[in-house]
Amino acid sequence: MQNQNEPPVEANPDQDDQTVEIDLSSITILDLTSFQLPDLDLVELPPNLIDLDLTTNRLSNLDSRIANLINLRKLSFRQNLFNDAAIEPISSWESLTGLEELILRDNKLTKIPDVGIFKKLLVFDVSFNEITSLQGLSKASSTIKELYVSKNEVTKMEEIDHLHELQILELGSNRLRVMENLQNFTKLQELWLGRNRIKVIDLCGLSCIKKISLQSNRLTSMIGLEECNALEEIYLSHNGIAKMEGLSKLVNLRVLDVSSNKLTSVDDIQNLTRLEDLWLNDNRIESLEDIAEGVSGSREKLTTIYLENNPCAQSPNYNATLKQIFPNIQQIDSEVFA
Repeated sequence: MQNQNEPPVEANPDQDDQTVEIDLSSITILDLTSFQLPDLDLVELPPNLIDLDLTTNRLSNLDSRIANLINLRKLSFRQNLFNDAAIEPISSWESLTGLEELILRDNKLTKIPDVGIFKKLLVFDVSFNEITSLQGLSKASSTIKELYVSKNEVTKMEEIDHLHELQILELGSNRLRVMENLQNFTKLQELWLGRNRIKVIDLCGLSCIKKISLQSNRLTSMIGLEECNALEEIYLSHNGIAKMEGLSKLVNLRVLDVSSNKLTSVDDIQNLTRLEDLWLNDNRIESLEDIAEGVSGSREKLTTIYLENNPCAQSPNYNATLKQIFPNIQQIDSEVFA
């Protein structure tokens, strides 16, 4: 109860019902990730947006106002419900001349949309859709540096040979049988082709690649990598490779994964002095002595080795022997050392 001797408290009109006005023109980034929005009808789009992220919503139609965001550089529609017809209007968004990154990952697309209007595009991602062909990519700008088309149903590497600036190409988890049309990618650094149906490694003369993945294909040979002197990481697990070969000149190699193959010995890496991670698990290697000799060039450098599920992993004093062979080892199989 209020004290009778105290004057009554008067409301301050400056404190009640105050409205904060936001200058929308000052907002350049709008992140609406995981709002589960069916549309953008109730969303005010600041006119000077540079980055608009609409990941993980329930959008199935394009909002025409986005076409007027003339400063937009990054646009993500990742994990929505766009089909081919719904995304088609994007091909006429002439005002977005400066768009550099377009993410259409994880939608319901069955073909490559026409993005030829974006002449400064650097990153284009249509992974995790239902795309059956790369037809249409010929219209895409040659400025693209990163192209992601993984987890689709693509059967042929086509309409990509004009992408001279490409640095990262991701075509994993498709239905590719042949490596082709790579010869123009003289700036390519990463090539991801895991989970396809490829039988032969053919880099079409490229020697610039630093990372390559051909995991879970149908390879029976490693031949095809020997001229790629820049290679730093190779991933060839889950194939049918019976012999390590074509590796002796890859002096920059740091990571080699040939696990889950048919190897019986460790060969052709004696001269490699920079090798840090070596994955040999799930093969048929009998002898730890064979490994010591095979990896002699990188004994001091190697920090991680996987050998489990090989006959040699049953050797007495398995861990202790490997620690003697590799004095700086930090991890043997799943065991990590301080």
